[in-house]
Amino acid sequence: MELNYYFWIILGSLTGFYLLDAIVNRLNLTSLKASLPDEFKGIYDEADYRKLLDYSAATARFEFIDSTFNLAVLLLFWFSGGYRFLDHGVQVLCSNPVLRGLAFMGALWIGHALINLPFDLYETFVIEQKFGFNKTTAGTFFADQAKSILLGTLLGGPLLALVLVLFGHGGPQIWLWAWIVVSVLLVSFAYVAPVLILPLFNKFTPLEEGELKEAILDYARARQFPVAGLFVMDGSRRSTRSNAFFTGMGRMKKIALFDTLIRNHSVEELVAVIAHEVGHYKRRHILQHLAVAVGNLGFFLFLASHFVRSRALLAAFGIDSVSVYAGLAIFLVFYNTLSRILSVLSGFQSRRHEFEADRFAIETTGNPGAMIDALKKLSKSNLSNLAPHPLYVALYHSHPPVLKRIEAIRAFAEKNR
Repeated sequence: MELNYYFWIILGSLTGFYLLDAIVNRLNLTSLKASLPDEFKGIYDEADYRKLLDYSAATARFEFIDSTFNLAVLLLFWFSGGYRFLDHGVQVLCSNPVLRGLAFMGALWIGHALINLPFDLYETFVIEQKFGFNKTTAGTFFADQAKSILLGTLLGGPLLALVLVLFGHGGPQIWLWAWIVVSVLLVSFAYVAPVLILPLFNKFTPLEEGELKEAILDYARARQFPVAGLFVMDGSRRSTRSNAFFTGMGRMKKIALFDTLIRNHSVEELVAVIAHEVGHYKRRHILQHLAVAVGNLGFFLFLASHFVRSRALLAAFGIDSVSVYAGLAIFLVFYNTLSRILSVLSGFQSRRHEFEADRFAIETTGNPGAMIDALKKLSKSNLSNLAPHPLYVALYHSHPPVLKRIEAIRAFAEKNR
C-alpha cells in the first residue's frame, strides 16, 4: 500500500476525531453536578437525579466502546486490503460499472449494519431497558431493521445508481446536474415521507375531541397556522420518551404528538410545546435547514466529482484501478473531517433556532411558566444532562442545555413584562 498524503490525512483525521470525542465525553462526565440544580428541585427527587447521573455515565461508556470498535474495524478492513479485495470481487461478479457500484456500496452498507447490530441490540435491550426507556419487543426491533433495509434499498439504490451514471459519463460540470436532480428528489421526499414512510413504523390516530384538541386548534387559528390534522403517534410502543413534531409541508401540515407526551403534560404545557414547533415554521427555520441540507449536498457532490477518479486517493486504500464507485465510497471516508466541521456549524444554527422558537412560544401564548414546566418534565422523562460541558454542547448538541433555555425564557419574560 502506497503511503501517500491522503493516507496520512485520512488516518490523522479519523484518529484525531476519535481522541477528541473521547476527551470531550470525559469532560462532559466530569461536568455533571453531584447535587441537583436549584431550578429542578421539586421535579427530581434524589433517586431520580441519581438515575440521571448513572444513565449519563452508562451512555458515555457505551459511546466510547462503540466508537473504539468501529474505528478498529475500519482500520483493520483498510489496512488488510479489504477495499481492494471487495473491488476485485465485484469486478468478477459483473461487468456493468453501475451494478458493480451498487454491489460494492451495498456490501459496505450491509457490513456496517451487521457490525453495529450487536451494539444496537445492547443499547436497546440493556441500557434503555435498565433505565426504563425501552418498550420495544424483539419482533418490533427486527421488523424495524428489515423495513429500514428495504427502504434503503428501494430509495437509496436508484439514487446511488443515478449518481454513478452521471459521474461515470459526465464531464467536469456533471456534479451540478447531479445536485439539481438529487435536490429535487430530496425536497420531494420531504413531502411524501409523512404519508408513505412514517406510517410504516408507527400508527397515527386522530386526536380525540376534547379540551386539548380545541386548545391546539384555537392557538393554530389565532396564529394563522393552517393544520390539516392533529394526530397521536404510538411512541410508547418503542420507548417512554416524549416528543411532538410536524409532518407534511404547505397546507398539508399535520401535528403529531407522542402518546407519552400527552400522558405526562397538562393542556397548557402541550400548547406551549406546539407553539414552539409553530415558531420553527413561522421563523422559517424549516426552510433554512432544508436550504442548508441542499447546500451541503451540492458541496459534497462538487468535491466528490473532483476526487472519485483520484488515483492517489484510491491508492491510499490499496485500489490500483480507477472506478467511480470505489472512489465515491472512499471519498465518504475522506469527507468525514469536513462533515464534522459542518455539523458544528449546523449545530450552532440549530441551537439559535431553538432559542428563537422558545421566544415565539412565550410571545404567542403569554405563558412562559407553561413552557418552562414542559421543558422540565421533558428533561426528566428523557433523563437529559442538565449541565453538559460547553465544548460537548458546541460539538454535538442540536438543542441548548435545558437550564440555558429556562434562563433565556425567564430573562425574556422579565424584559417584556
